[in-house]
Amino acid sequence: MYDKERGLYIAHCANGALSITGKMANRHGLIAGATGTGKTVTLQVMAETFCQAGVPCFMADMKGDLSGISQVGKLSGFIEKRMPEFGIENPEFQSCPVRFFDVFGEQGHPMRATISQMGPMLLSRLLGLNETQDGVLNIVFRIADERGLLLLDMKDLRSMLDWVSKNAKEYTTKYGNISTATVGAIQRALLQLENQGADKFFGEPSFDIYDLMQTEGGKGVMNVLAADKLMLQPKLYSTFLLWLLSELYSTLPEVGDLPQPKLVFFFDEAHMLFNDTSKALLDKIEQVIRLIRSKGVGIYFITQSPTDIPENILGQLGNRVQHALRAYTPKDQKAVKTAADTFRANPSFKTDEAIMNLETGEALVSFLDEKGAPTMVERAKILFPLSQIGAVTEGQRLDIIKQSRIYGKYDTPIDRESAFEVLMADAERQLAEQQQQETEIDIPKPGEVKAEKKKAGMMSKVWKAVLTAITSTLATILGTYVSDKVTGKKTKSRTSATGRVVKNATSAATRSITKELTRDILGNLVK
Repeated sequence: MYDKERGLYIAHCANGALSITGKMANRHGLIAGATGTGKTVTLQVMAETFCQAGVPCFMADMKGDLSGISQVGKLSGFIEKRMPEFGIENPEFQSCPVRFFDVFGEQGHPMRATISQMGPMLLSRLLGLNETQDGVLNIVFRIADERGLLLLDMKDLRSMLDWVSKNAKEYTTKYGNISTATVGAIQRALLQLENQGADKFFGEPSFDIYDLMQTEGGKGVMNVLAADKLMLQPKLYSTFLLWLLSELYSTLPEVGDLPQPKLVFFFDEAHMLFNDTSKALLDKIEQVIRLIRSKGVGIYFITQSPTDIPENILGQLGNRVQHALRAYTPKDQKAVKTAADTFRANPSFKTDEAIMNLETGEALVSFLDEKGAPTMVERAKILFPLSQIGAVTEGQRLDIIKQSRIYGKYDTPIDRESAFEVLMADAERQLAEQQQQETEIDIPKPGEVKAEKKKAGMMSKVWKAVLTAITSTLATILGTYVSDKVTGKKTKSRTSATGRVVKNATSAATRSITKELTRDILGNLVK
């Protein structure tokens, strides 16, 4: 609830109203507590308070409950009972301007990013790549950049991986070994991602983060991401939100501490952001969270226990709302102690004991003061929402989507020329050139082939006649020699054995050639 007197009024304690200081709202915050203790309602109260102050918000809706923020709330027995506790007599129930978004484009406006915008670091985490595969993916991005090839959607990345694999030898000395097995592993990871529906997220038109920072009628627009299906893919969910934070950080100008933030970002199920996260990526997350406040953006993490958040990042969260925690195991007891130690102690009660005894809708609250120092922790009750608690109907959701100012802006995908089209065109051109070269090779004509065969046949017959003549002559000479030895007779010959062989072979060759030439001239008339 927002008013000029109390500002960003969130909760009420024995000492009065507890409000977030406007110029400290960009110092980030934490909403923690066990399941069923009221975290979602607290998120809704904080979001609609920022909305009334003219600050747009972005939030992930895990179960559809937050969609009710688009409808006017109603008086209920629960609210009627709480009104005297806050000194409220006639609450002014009201709705917030809402835009529904959905990565899959089913329950809201599609939200897309290009492969290049996601970058190799976030994409590697999304694909679950190891160090070697991550290195190859970085090489592929570098080569695409050098060749001026746009990586917009999944098929662009697939075709680029295939091209680099086939031309790996060209880049081995410059970037290192690129094995076919590593490229294949990345391709399989991409296939798994496509089967999860992530291919719908990559492409154009890519999302403009300034569409998250709009106001209507003086109220900040509530950007609600349908995350019930997205939650089933934890890595896609966390990587998508991390990409969104990175886009905000890299795009928005430096503004310092404004009277109120330009945008408040609620990150539900925040522990997913840090699961299976490499140190390099964790350092990147810490850097973004630490520096994005100077862009006028506040980040509020919602999770079950503060221990879900790394210490370096937990130290950046100044505005805190801690709902009840249960201590059934030694690990739970340690979590309670850790949560209690993050607050500035209040001598009126023991923080660790209070955490375990909080009722639903009750919380330990500590916000930053005007100087940026944390206030003493107070045991307080969270205000009730002025908008509807619970989900909207499908008809109401569809009406809100169609009435949105950005309706139609992202609904139709665009597939312009990028790496896939360029590489396909190159492959087709090379294939055409290869076919052209093959047709230009000198292929003998049918008549020439027949003549060659005829010539080869004639030579075969000539050689056969020569060999027959030589064999016959040698046999005759050998027979005469043996006969002379047996009878003692001495046969006189005017020519030597070699001469007889040559003479007979030459005669046989001449007769064979003459016969074949005569057949060639006269056909088969001469046999």
